[in-house]
Amino acid sequence: MKAIHDLAAPAKLNLFLHVVGKRPDGYHLLQSLFVLIDWADTLHVERRADGQLRRHDVLGGDLPADDLCLRAARLLQAETGCALGADIHLEKRLPAGAGMGGGSSDAATTLLALNRLWDLRLPLPRLMALGLRLGADVPFFLGGGSAFVEGIGEILHPLALPEQRFAVLKGPAGLSTQEIFSSKHLARSENLAIVAGFPALAGTAENLVSGFGRNDLQPAAEVISSEVRDALALLSNHFGNARMTGSGAAVFSVLDGDGKDGKDDQFLATLLQGLSKEGPGAWTGRICRSLAHHPLAGWAD
Repeated sequence: MKAIHDLAAPAKLNLFLHVVGKRPDGYHLLQSLFVLIDWADTLHVERRADGQLRRHDVLGGDLPADDLCLRAARLLQAETGCALGADIHLEKRLPAGAGMGGGSSDAATTLLALNRLWDLRLPLPRLMALGLRLGADVPFFLGGGSAFVEGIGEILHPLALPEQRFAVLKGPAGLSTQEIFSSKHLARSENLAIVAGFPALAGTAENLVSGFGRNDLQPAAEVISSEVRDALALLSNHFGNARMTGSGAAVFSVLDGDGKDGKDDQFLATLLQGLSKEGPGAWTGRICRSLAHHPLAGWAD
């Protein structure tokens, strides 16, 4: 096998995110419900015999020269002694600084692709341990589906959830995760969650708003970013609920119905068109569906 094309790297949403403690090394302990959605980057990976690793930006944009794709590939080389290299072609569609895990998902897809392309045959637990060294969200994207997540992101409890639809909206600017976690406005949740209750609690927009959970990072983000405040207000006013995902700056609403009438898509398109006229910078958004499984689930045993 010399190349693998059209590899999805889907985003995630945090249906809730609770800060429940802090480790001695400064990392915050979290509890969160992670759900994969059908908004994704796409990777095409070609094997090289000379050991070099190169990333190619298919859609252009201002991507960092040394991103998580390349760091994942280098780590896999170093840990296995593999002498092969790769050309990694990245179609970057997910917004940066959104709290949707785009970079971490790219890294996870890179690990899965190169494990197969280089015929390394590393088992999933080994890949997940490597993924944690790259970032706290990477193990989730290797895990295969929705999960209740604990620790700093490395403890996964898989959950089967009903399909849901979401409206996702993000302003032009991103947010600094470090600034969020160091804010005096950071909230903390004292009560630990009970895993068994999540499927029912997360099933509808009404339960998400009035039932379980919140995003403890959201109050700090609202103080820091007017765009987060605006996005929350816009979605909440129309859909009746809105919440930030991760450390921001994207926000989402849980939608009712199957969406076949197209009204949700029409509203979001009109909203984005109006926001584009208000000033410089690009707002972005999309109507998304949850994914029961990662497109590459089962690629490592």
